[in-house]
Amino acid sequence: MSKSGVDQELIRQLAALLTETDLSEIEIETDDLKLRVARQITPTVAHVAPAAAAAPAAAPVAPAAAPAAADAASHPGAVTSPMVGTAYLAPEPGAKPFVTAGQMVSEGQTILIIEAMKTMNHIPAPRSGKLTAVLVDDGQPVEFGEPLFVIE
Repeated sequence: MSKSGVDQELIRQLAALLTETDLSEIEIETDDLKLRVARQITPTVAHVAPAAAAAPAAAPVAPAAAPAAADAASHPGAVTSPMVGTAYLAPEPGAKPFVTAGQMVSEGQTILIIEAMKTMNHIPAPRSGKLTAVLVDDGQPVEFGEPLFVIE
């Protein structure tokens, strides 16, 4: 089989792996080959219906979270995901979250864990300040660059 045939088969295998693992891209490199396979993922945007915005104060999280998530990526205090994976807000199931909205955080303090390829990656706060918004849910899949928190 020619080298291009091997490369095409490798590309097919990597593309299948992207789909199986729900990743957005994979990159491999050997001495004589560097290959990056990526797929286009259309992000879903949650829209809050006008009726939901007028809901009683019993559900303050939904109306506040949707506009915050939409504006969070452009917010100067946005903390974005450094990788693709699953976000965990607590060190283990049922445990107290690392941080909550309204809490003061210190630079370097663990604010969440992102599991990627069965590795638990502790994500530190990039700066000190008041954590004004938590934009992800526990156990939620996250993409690279997705806003996770706002620290002011």
